[in-house]
Amino acid sequence: MENKLQALTDKLYEEGLSKGKHEAEEMKAQAEKEADKIISDAKKQAGEILEKARRESTELQEKTASDIKMASGQLFTSVKQKLEQVILTKAVKEPVAAAMDNTEFMKSVLMSIISAFNPKSSQPSPLNIILPEKMQSDLDSFLKNDILSICGKGTTVIFDKRINTGFKIGPGDGGYVLSFTDKDFEEIISEFLRPKTRKILFEES
Repeated sequence: MENKLQALTDKLYEEGLSKGKHEAEEMKAQAEKEADKIISDAKKQAGEILEKARRESTELQEKTASDIKMASGQLFTSVKQKLEQVILTKAVKEPVAAAMDNTEFMKSVLMSIISAFNPKSSQPSPLNIILPEKMQSDLDSFLKNDILSICGKGTTVIFDKRINTGFKIGPGDGGYVLSFTDKDFEEIISEFLRPKTRKILFEES
C-alpha cells in the first residue's frame, strides 16, 4: 500500500514537473517572441528616427547653402553697386558740379540751349529762364547783352535760391520746363557711363 502511494506521489510529481517545465518553456518562448518584437520595433523606430534626422540634416544643409548663396549674391550685388557709385561719383558728380559752377561754362551751355529754342530761321520766342541766385551778379550783364537780344519779347529771367547750379528753361507760355541742373547732367552722363563702368569692373557684356 505504501509503495502504491509512493508511486502515485512520484507520478503526480513527475506530471506536475513536466507540466511546469512545459509551461515554463511556453512562457520562455512567448517572452523571447515578445522580446524579438520589441527589439524589431525598436530597430524600426530607430531606423525611422535616423532616416528623419538624415533627411532633416540634408534639408538644413541645402537650405543653409541656399541662404548663404543668396546672401553672398546680395552682398556681391551691393558691393558692386557701391563700388560703381563711388567710381561714377568721382568720374561724374565732382567734375559736373565744378563745371556747372563755372560761369563761362554756364554761359556757353545757356547760349546753346537758347539758340536751339530760337534758331536763326525762326521768329524768336519768349522764354522763361530760371538761374541760380548765387550767379546773378556774374550773369547779369551776359543776360542783358547776349541772351535777351536773341530771345523773343516777353522773356523772363528769374534767379532762384533753390537752384544751386545749372538752370531751368521753357517756353514763355509755361507749357513745360526743361531742367539742366547738375543733378540732371549727372544722371544723363551716369546712365551713359554705367554700362561701360560695369563692363570694365565686372567684365559684363
